[in-house]
Amino acid sequence: MSTWFLTGASRGLGAHWAEAILERGDNLAATARDAATLKALTDRYGDRVLALELDVTDRAAVDAAVNRVEQHFGGIDLLVNNAGHMLHGAVEEVSADQARAQMDVNYFGSLWTTKAVLPGMRQRRQGRIMQVSSLGGLVAYPALGIYQASKWALEAMSQSLAAEVAAYDIHVTLIEPIMFPTGLAAASPQSTPDPAYAHAREALYAGAAGFVPGDPAATAQAILALADAPNPPLRVLFGINGLEALRTEYAGRLAGLEKWEHLSRLAQGNPAQK
Repeated sequence: MSTWFLTGASRGLGAHWAEAILERGDNLAATARDAATLKALTDRYGDRVLALELDVTDRAAVDAAVNRVEQHFGGIDLLVNNAGHMLHGAVEEVSADQARAQMDVNYFGSLWTTKAVLPGMRQRRQGRIMQVSSLGGLVAYPALGIYQASKWALEAMSQSLAAEVAAYDIHVTLIEPIMFPTGLAAASPQSTPDPAYAHAREALYAGAAGFVPGDPAATAQAILALADAPNPPLRVLFGINGLEALRTEYAGRLAGLEKWEHLSRLAQGNPAQK
């Protein structure tokens, strides 16, 4: 029996994952900003659920929650950083408070929980950390720049972390969902639209038309399979058609860098000259 720590467990993908984790007999520390939203889980699964009210942006509260879970269940085997929101808006439209809140939840919230579980995982020399990123953690579309910036930060931190903790048999995986109807967009803040960026929103919607919405419930079996994989990947896409988008993205990046390599060489200078 494993013990999971899952943030954002009350809605969206997290709610499906919480049910699947408990259905298979594992222990679950489930967090949400309002613990009352987790009552159905505690009523159904009893002592195998520890429902915690948690704001992941509060580092002291995160540390206290992790400590409580470790004492209650005897350790945390799997951390799933799922809490987050998706700020819509062109870069110029987004307010300073909105931008900071986006980074606080999506990046720093995941950083604080990750740092909190690592000492215990290192001591036990085992553990799994699953970071819920996004296809937008690998590419960047118009009108989602600040949201995607938070995911790009999560991607970089997690890739470095994976190399740092592999010696302790701790595996880090970035989960990159593509398109799932979870109500995330409707529940997330929006910038005040400026007509000057109507074209950016239109481009976002046009790009989204190339993706097929997936079944949120199906992701539960995928995350359980990931948890059981002997050698889990650093990155995995949840959903289809993402690989095609990434091939286009990375081919374009390389082509652009090669086209402007003459400036790269100009900037290098001639190291042989003193």
